[in-house]
Amino acid sequence: MKKEMLINASQDEECRIAIVESGRLEELYVERASQDNYVGNIYKGKVVNLEPSIQAVFVDFGVGRNGFLHISDVEPRYFKQGGYDPDEMRRAEEKAAQNDNNGRRRQSSHGGFRPRVKPPIQEIFHRGDEVLVQVIKEGIGNKGPTLSTYISIPGRFLVLMPALGRVGVSRKIEDEDERRRLKDILYELKPPKGLGFIVRTAGAGRSRRELSRDLAYLLRLWKVIVRRVQKQAAPVDIYEESDMIIRTIRDIVTADIDSILIDQESSFKRAKEFLKLVMPRQVGKLQLYRGKDPLFHHYKLEQEIASIHCREVPLPEGGSIVIDQTEALVAIDVNSGSYRIDESAEEAAYRLNLAAAREISRQLRLRDLGGVIVNDFIDMRREKNRRGLERALRDSMKRDRARTKILRISPFGLIEMTRQRIKPGLKRSLYQECPCCVGRGMVKTEESMALDVIRMLLLASQQPRCKSVTVRVNEKVASFLNNQKRRELSELEGEGKLDIRILGSETVFPEHLEVDCRDEKENEVRLPIKS
Repeated sequence: MKKEMLINASQDEECRIAIVESGRLEELYVERASQDNYVGNIYKGKVVNLEPSIQAVFVDFGVGRNGFLHISDVEPRYFKQGGYDPDEMRRAEEKAAQNDNNGRRRQSSHGGFRPRVKPPIQEIFHRGDEVLVQVIKEGIGNKGPTLSTYISIPGRFLVLMPALGRVGVSRKIEDEDERRRLKDILYELKPPKGLGFIVRTAGAGRSRRELSRDLAYLLRLWKVIVRRVQKQAAPVDIYEESDMIIRTIRDIVTADIDSILIDQESSFKRAKEFLKLVMPRQVGKLQLYRGKDPLFHHYKLEQEIASIHCREVPLPEGGSIVIDQTEALVAIDVNSGSYRIDESAEEAAYRLNLAAAREISRQLRLRDLGGVIVNDFIDMRREKNRRGLERALRDSMKRDRARTKILRISPFGLIEMTRQRIKPGLKRSLYQECPCCVGRGMVKTEESMALDVIRMLLLASQQPRCKSVTVRVNEKVASFLNNQKRRELSELEGEGKLDIRILGSETVFPEHLEVDCRDEKENEVRLPIKS
């Protein structure tokens, strides 16, 4: 199976990276120059507001929008400011975690499990306090970015986590012998006391020399960060993540990537320098694309990328999945459609559900959907098939770099899951809300709008000073009013002694409604409610 990374950087405004396996698009990353990306950046911020009711503070970190820092994202070393011993707090945390692992969690009065032992946030921070934070989630809508004091700086094979204070191995490396070997290497390298390091998934099978080189790089970087923190006053930018090309090569390129194609020369040179420094064995895979056709057109990806944003996704053997994204969750429905096999209904449902599970995991990666996701599969009676579907979905999600949690299938055939949300989904990054329907996907009919106009005219007729009313609406609404509602308009003119004019325009939205009321001297008369 051929696996390629295609980097389209020919336009300064946008960079796109596609991971293609045997000609099929499996992952897509898009970043635009006009969209600020703060995730992974480290800032020295200043507390500007406290919210004890939600146990959070808002931090000015110098980008124009204040960040949100919750008590759960405050590391123990800040507890000293509130007169608490962080070592004692850490021991309490570890003891609580051990009780969790032993299944002895106590439920709180609100039905959840006992929270970790932490002091109130108003005893930790005060307005004007300086705090070192990292952006862990982009702001979505009116919400500002989410911050954390648990700093993590990724290298090629290791992640530096100063607050961790110990070494560890990624949970995605499941082989116990390999986990033990990697831990032994880290202990032999003797990282400085007080700093924590985690071996990334890409570190599996790596030699002592490779891990040592990565460790030295992260330590040098951390020393630079510490110096900047000590010398500069808040709010200030301390560390910025690499651009998307370098970041994606660092995080994704492994031995199973057969080639890396870039269609822009300066980006190619920058990627080559990075590979020589960090991954010299992979330099030979890097190629500069010189074809006449645009890179993504040459690989027939443009049409597939355009279909990512479709609501309905057909499955290869028939049937489809329908994806609806809301503010609270993502709903995915599996439809059988034209799917037919010469077997029992149970077996047909099982096979279709398995195909849907594979496509769902792919679509979640491509669309970068996060938060709560509810999958409505076709009902199955056999417990064996239900458990098999759960395993298939979990196996398909293993390749996803975002953290996921999948629950067991419910009696109604629903599988609830969560996927780490770091930024708005791809669709919300590339599209804007329709000004006509305001994101609903529907607009009022001409009849509905005509009734709204009649109600506004009734209100205007009750104003003693109002002598003339001009209504501006969409042309189809104006036509409906002047034809089907001509009698009602005439009655309103007679009873209220009004001069009513209906003006239609093709250039306004279907739901546009503008009412202008005037008195005898052509002075504006305001209606009691906003029109």
